Amino acid sequence: MLIAHRIALDPNNVQATYLARAAGTARFAYNWALAEWKRQYEAWKQDKSLHKPSQMSLRRQLNAVKREQFPWMLEVTKNAPQMAIIQLGQAFQNFFAGRARYPIFRKKGVHDRFTLTNDQFDIDGSRIRIPNLGWVRMRETLRFNGKIMSATVSRMADKWFVSIAVDTPNSSHLPKAENQGVVGVDLGVSALATLSTGEPPIPGPKPHKALLDRLRRLSRSLSRKQKGSANRRRARAKLAKLHARIAAIRSDALHKLTTDLTRRFHTIGIEDLNVRGMMANRHLARSIADMSFFEFRRQLEYKVAMRGGVVMVADRFYASSKTCSACGHKLDSLPLSVREWTCPACGVVHDRDVNAAINLKNMAVSSTVAACGEEGSGVRRKTRVKPASAKQEVSFVPV
Repeated sequence: MLIAHRIALDPNNVQATYLARAAGTARFAYNWALAEWKRQYEAWKQDKSLHKPSQMSLRRQLNAVKREQFPWMLEVTKNAPQMAIIQLGQAFQNFFAGRARYPIFRKKGVHDRFTLTNDQFDIDGSRIRIPNLGWVRMRETLRFNGKIMSATVSRMADKWFVSIAVDTPNSSHLPKAENQGVVGVDLGVSALATLSTGEPPIPGPKPHKALLDRLRRLSRSLSRKQKGSANRRRARAKLAKLHARIAAIRSDALHKLTTDLTRRFHTIGIEDLNVRGMMANRHLARSIADMSFFEFRRQLEYKVAMRGGVVMVADRFYASSKTCSACGHKLDSLPLSVREWTCPACGVVHDRDVNAAINLKNMAVSSTVAACGEEGSGVRRKTRVKPASAKQEVSFVPV
């Protein structure tokens, strides 16, 4: 199983300059290869006797001309341009397979990264050796044991990180779930998650809302700076740093919540939320985006798989809020403004979110029992984490 460990780097000024140059070289090679790919593909459509472009042919073409046309590429590791072109080839494979959109050009300050193969770097405790640079300090040691496959050095705002992919021999490095029963999780805007266990709702950090005034102030400051000036560069760095802080606060809260849920519960029931449709509501779009529902589900699924658990996903049209969890009576409509309602059939008073979480729990229980752990039964949809009785496999996941 491939697991990626993302570790912060602590480079000095000389090392940070080298990392920026290597990332710039990788970005240039990627954009050069993409332009050549387009040109050669158009020429091939006009004359079928020509060869179609490929990442292998573009790598050879770059190697043939870089000493004369791009001699500055030799000042950084050879992996920077070569791996960028290989990644372009993978991007085109995903595009032709229908898994991704057509590749676009990389931008400076947005796609600052380069990749190293496992024979081009070494790990020694809390430091990494990069070709033509030497040893760079890491903030922590590598957690996983196994064969190191690759390392990707990237920049976010003013910080550098390295993501090390490790092929671990075991299917999981985490202990099994404590199996405290089945839990239903209802996601919302006022509270990030409401559990069926009766615990207090888990509030979301809402970092974008908390830092919105500062974000607006820095955005206005950036718009007033003259393009190309040093002041604009500094203002842009401040704004990028604030965006990185917002993302870090949100990611930290989601990791803590998903880790706690997957550690405690073996089976978790959630909804298949139509986030894109929810974002169409201009009154709630910002709050919904601030909660990051998709990222919550992504983290939950791969962490559950690592601990040998099961995620049951209810169908998108499953009426978890409108259905009475006591008697099963279903309301015709339930506006979002109604947070509590009384069941007309049995008279039970329901909190909207708690009732939805209990229904999701019941759905997870019934689906597991009806299908005996196999896929294809109950009110849930096909999930990425298959609730199968066989051993579960996980592909490349970030940690």
